[in-house]
Order: sequence, then C-alpha cells, then structure tokens
Amino acid sequence: MTTAPTRAPGTRTAADRAFILLRTVFTIAPITFGLDKFAGVLTDWEQYLAPWINDLVPGTAHQAMLAVGVIEIVAGIAVAVVPRYGALLVAAWLAGIIVNLVSMGEYYDVALRDFGLLVGALALALLATDRSTDT
Repeated sequence: MTTAPTRAPGTRTAADRAFILLRTVFTIAPITFGLDKFAGVLTDWEQYLAPWINDLVPGTAHQAMLAVGVIEIVAGIAVAVVPRYGALLVAAWLAGIIVNLVSMGEYYDVALRDFGLLVGALALALLATDRSTDT
C-alpha cells in the first residue's frame, strides 16, 4: 500500500495552482470583455450578434451588446466571489455565445475558441467543488 507524499504546510498542489489560474482568468476576462462592450476598443461586438437574436431582444444591436456587457461583468464578479457557481454561469453564457455564432453560419473559429473556454470554466467549477469553501 502506498501513501500519499506529505507536503510542507502552506505549499500548494498543482490543483490549487490550476484553480487560482482559472479563477483569475475567468474573473478578469469576462469583466474585461464586458467593459469593452461599452468602450468598443477590442472589436465591433455587434457583428457577432445573430440577426434572429437581434430580432428577439428589444432595442438595437448596440443596446443588446450593452446588456451583454453588464451580464459579462456580473459573471466575472460571480467567479471571483463564488467560483463554484460563477464558473457554471460563465460556462452557460459561453454555450449561449456558441449557439449564437454557429447559428450565424460564421465565426466558427471564435465558436471553437469559446468551446475551449467553456471546458476551462467547467474545469474551474469542478476544482471549486473540491474545496470546502468558495474562497
């Protein structure tokens, strides 16, 4: 029977470091993208909104993107505060983005990238579940 190697108090496992890395990224990225919906520095976000979704939401595509920005900021804050559930919120949000992009018949490269991010968000949720608290 083998025993687990002992660790010095205060040292972090690879899972601990992965959790911190993913939590940091999934806090900063959604907040950054959300803020950019208001600033428009990174891209013209409205080009990524499927026409059928634009027809469903009230207002203009620009107003829809502002609402999206608020949701992304909230999702990033949720990851920072309650990563177990915030990560699931980000994963669900990314699934919605993927459906939006694929339904346009364009931006498959962005949809594939977002799928990778979705998997990372699910990994964060799993790592957060292993912790006794959500800190």
